[in-house]
Amino acid sequence: MADLGANLLGIPETLLPEEVEVNERLAAGDEAVDIAAAFPASSLGWALLADEAHAEGRYVESYAYSRVGYHRGLDALRKSGWRGQGPVPWRHVPNRGFLRSLYALQRAAAAIGETEEVDRIGRFLNDSDPLAVAAIEAE
Repeated sequence: MADLGANLLGIPETLLPEEVEVNERLAAGDEAVDIAAAFPASSLGWALLADEAHAEGRYVESYAYSRVGYHRGLDALRKSGWRGQGPVPWRHVPNRGFLRSLYALQRAAAAIGETEEVDRIGRFLNDSDPLAVAAIEAE
């Protein structure tokens, strides 16, 4: 059986830096809105806000939150050496905020009928880590 997580392009993985303060604040029970306000460059706070909005049926807000998380994640990836392609593995915990933002963006785009975005983000998620969607849905 083929290794679905195999890097067939030979492009190095991008590993985002640890967000110690974000993780400490989450562990202390801070709300997603407080995390996003205190750490706006972190994708994780935006992904959490997108999840909350989606769960409450506020799909346009979920789309907006996830899009911010996606763009902040792209900024972080570029700072970490990413050049527009290559693996962003789920197994590396600091990458999860970005991957969760991508997932939330795809989900919100589907909810508002933005089909091109659904397809594009689906390809991006799969290219980043083909195991990410299953891992996110298992949480």
